[in-house]
Amino acid sequence: MSVSLYYSAHRTTPLSETESASVARVVAAHMASFPYGDEECLYLYDRCGDGPEEIVAGSTKMPLNPGRLMPVIAHVLDSVTELRRAVPDAEWRVHMDDLDVPWDEAEGYSLPGMRDADLIAELAADHDG
Repeated sequence: MSVSLYYSAHRTTPLSETESASVARVVAAHMASFPYGDEECLYLYDRCGDGPEEIVAGSTKMPLNPGRLMPVIAHVLDSVTELRRAVPDAEWRVHMDDLDVPWDEAEGYSLPGMRDADLIAELAADHDG
């Protein structure tokens, strides 16, 4: 069973040229620094499907390898945080299947444990062992 992270931004006005360039920079930086070439990373849809108000939308399938799960979640959520800050006046929704990912002005998007080194090591050891 696969789990995916979904992200979207809505507003009545389309992205400006400056915002589009900022979004492109975030995506390029994410792709350049993504740690696993064989896993799905930040993926923005070419065409948003929820009417003209959906200005950014995408998804990322989470890895089946438990040792990679938290690093991928952290990397993608950090990138989505940058996207939201590049387009701050939109209504954003970020969720992992049915679980909404909370927004915090200081921290951005995060889930409990996603940066816990001991948890990440334990998940990797459980998978390898």
